[in-house]
Amino acid sequence: MARNDATNQIVVIGLGRFGSSLASELVRRGSEVLAIDSRPNVVQRHADEITHTAVADTTDRESLKQLGVHQFHRAVVAIGTDLEASILTTSLLADFEIGNIWAKATSRQHGRILQRVGAHHVVLPEHEMGERVAHLVFGRMLDYIELAEHYALIKTHAPAEAFGRTLGELRLRSKYGVTVVGIKRPDEDFTYATAETQVGEGDILVVAGTTTQVERFAERV
Repeated sequence: MARNDATNQIVVIGLGRFGSSLASELVRRGSEVLAIDSRPNVVQRHADEITHTAVADTTDRESLKQLGVHQFHRAVVAIGTDLEASILTTSLLADFEIGNIWAKATSRQHGRILQRVGAHHVVLPEHEMGERVAHLVFGRMLDYIELAEHYALIKTHAPAEAFGRTLGELRLRSKYGVTVVGIKRPDEDFTYATAETQVGEGDILVVAGTTTQVERFAERV
């Protein structure tokens, strides 16, 4: 694999639903991707949509070195249910001293193990998506993103009590502990929010705070 721009090159290991979708999106965004999976039929299925593909046992150090994986600065371990392969592969990438390793976990316990063996970032796509959808179904949020444990960013309609008033006047941080970071008026794009921003009916707010705080604020709508 050519090494012209190391910052734009990523290795993705595991071509299940998550890994293949991620690899394809990275390519669409202009990255050069080396995708590896142990299953020849799966690799063949995605060969036309990903920059480079290879069939290999990613728990084998020499196989990874022959593919030049040790030269990458960014890697994603997207192996699904084979926990042993996920952990061993992540450990090998850490041994190669790859600067940024993302690893998919199937549980929080799995995620903790991945961090211990060298993953810099752990992703729990099924858990996070389930939690996100639960918030949307249960509450009145238009979108929900957990930025860290117990801290989230939400999109919600502006409450009636805010109509015709500025964010400075509303003092939402004092009342609810949340911060409005963006606002979208009807038929306009999102823009940054300031203390002078006046809220109107039909506005959509982007609000940051702890999970409890943003949930409580969304329920005011």
